[in-house]
Amino acid sequence: MQKDPFTGHPSRIHGSHVLDAVEHAALQDDHERRLEALARLSTAAARTGFGTDPDDDLVLFPADELSLLASAGGVWRELDDAVGALRIFLPLCPLDLFGFPVGSDDPFGEGSPRLRRIGSGVEATAFQSEDGSIYKFYLPRENGRIGGSFSFSRGNDEVSWIAEACLGSYRSLFEKLLLIMALQGMPTEVIAATPEGIIVAKQACGARLQDGTDTSSLQPQGLIPIPSRFLRAHRDHPRLFFLGDKTWLIADLHCRNLVTAADGTLRAIDLLAAPLPGKVIDSDPLIAGWLSRARRDPNARLLHEGDDSEL
Repeated sequence: MQKDPFTGHPSRIHGSHVLDAVEHAALQDDHERRLEALARLSTAAARTGFGTDPDDDLVLFPADELSLLASAGGVWRELDDAVGALRIFLPLCPLDLFGFPVGSDDPFGEGSPRLRRIGSGVEATAFQSEDGSIYKFYLPRENGRIGGSFSFSRGNDEVSWIAEACLGSYRSLFEKLLLIMALQGMPTEVIAATPEGIIVAKQACGARLQDGTDTSSLQPQGLIPIPSRFLRAHRDHPRLFFLGDKTWLIADLHCRNLVTAADGTLRAIDLLAAPLPGKVIDSDPLIAGWLSRARRDPNARLLHEGDDSEL
């Protein structure tokens, strides 16, 4: 691995380089271990009475703040160890390390001499470095939130459940980046969190699709169409995806969130996602049964017999 030119930490991403299968799996494992470390920290924090929702304070916990309490052992030692474990996969770095001005009210507006701004969206502002790598700076939102997710509510006579886009958490942001990797998307790594709560992700560069390209038939492998009577999400191309023990709602894989990689493959660079909560899966035995079958066979029909095309 090379070193990232800003943080000095090891990095697998360099320009438009596409990782081989072993490198891709190793990077995906890093995402999974980061989520495990955050879950461990959340559990340890709850034992001390520390708030875990929203999770911004957990993610930004200084590694040296607990040194005196940790010496007492017990739950405080567990919390201190958990903070240290997260820092392995999420180091805290100042924003000026990336060339942005110190003390500025609009650091991204003023820019960095080492990064060229290439776009800005609801969740993040993107820059490109001299070697072509893409750096995305995910900005914290109100009430400790960041990124995006879905909330689920009961529907009507036409559809059982409605999924609406909402603000996300740090966990949901890390989950999204894991899902991009699991869908064989563009290599993406989390390289830092800043004291202000910004998450910095680094992504390989790809060629953008032509504006207006219809991607309905270009969705990544492994995504499953959703029966129209079960769930409706007012986003582009909503699909289901199985990863680990969860069923995920994934959407927004439109032409602006897919690129052509250096090897000619079409790969995701962004998406909107959330795991289906138990209340949704368990609300209808028919749906629960179909999800169980679809996990084994993506072509499983909603009904065992008969035509279910109208469902």
